[in-house]
Amino acid sequence: MSGRRRLALLAVLLVLLSIPVGGIAWSYWSAGGVGGGSGANRTPTALSLSAGTPAAGVYPGGSTNVVLTATNSNTSIVKIGSLLLDTTQGTSGFAVDGSHSGCSVAALGFTTQNNGGAGWSVPAKVGAVNGTLSITLTSALTMTASAASACQGATFTVYLVAGP
Repeated sequence: MSGRRRLALLAVLLVLLSIPVGGIAWSYWSAGGVGGGSGANRTPTALSLSAGTPAAGVYPGGSTNVVLTATNSNTSIVKIGSLLLDTTQGTSGFAVDGSHSGCSVAALGFTTQNNGGAGWSVPAKVGAVNGTLSITLTSALTMTASAASACQGATFTVYLVAGP
């Protein structure tokens, strides 16, 4: 067989051999399929909120800041949309120290807070250390002008709950 014929035969063989390989590659990459899967997220644990305390004394007709700490035992950041009065705690969400039992907490008011609409992000737990965030609620606690004199010098507790 001459050199030219061998070269032509080799070229034909190469073309014929490349067609099935190309077809297989095309089939592999263009193949479709369907499937399913499932996953689950861990249910986060609730945040712990310390009872709020006034940052300074409140007086009849006035307001003061309320300070509290949010504690997060989850391994991811937890967002608090708002903080509202927890009326299931104390007396309608408030308590007064024992030496001022004549002071009616009905003279107190709390304004729901949302940090200007931004809420708060409580840091995640890192290792064995829970994430914490100190929160100051500006002018959140108010006292009516008609508060009893028995409230002078009283220490108040403000019970709060995180909201959406």
